[in-house]
Amino acid sequence: MFIDARNLGHLINRRTRELSQADINKITGTYHNWRNLSNRHSELDSESAETYHDIPGFCASAPISRVAELDYVLTPGRYVGLPDDEDDFNFNERFTALKEELIEQLKQEDQLNKLILEHLARIKQNEGK
Repeated sequence: MFIDARNLGHLINRRTRELSQADINKITGTYHNWRNLSNRHSELDSESAETYHDIPGFCASAPISRVAELDYVLTPGRYVGLPDDEDDFNFNERFTALKEELIEQLKQEDQLNKLILEHLARIKQNEGK
């Protein structure tokens, strides 16, 4: 059983992450559901009990053979993977917006370069007098 809780809680300083009671409950609940997985089948009210399932980016149950494949490295991220985030990223829309922003910035750059050249020319004229 691997749990990757690095995205839970909040930093209270550069090195210390504090977990809320809800975070702790999530971790312990996941562990207990995993640990009691075999016992759940014998319960009468198993439908009301939560069952364990892997959650990408948070927890994964891996057999020892999988751990052996990864040279017994016990870093949770290797087993839990990345979360399945819903990506509402629209490439064409974002690309068009960035392209328009770049064109506008290039126009501003051109105007600023002209203004700088004008000021430099004035300074040069004033030095010649």
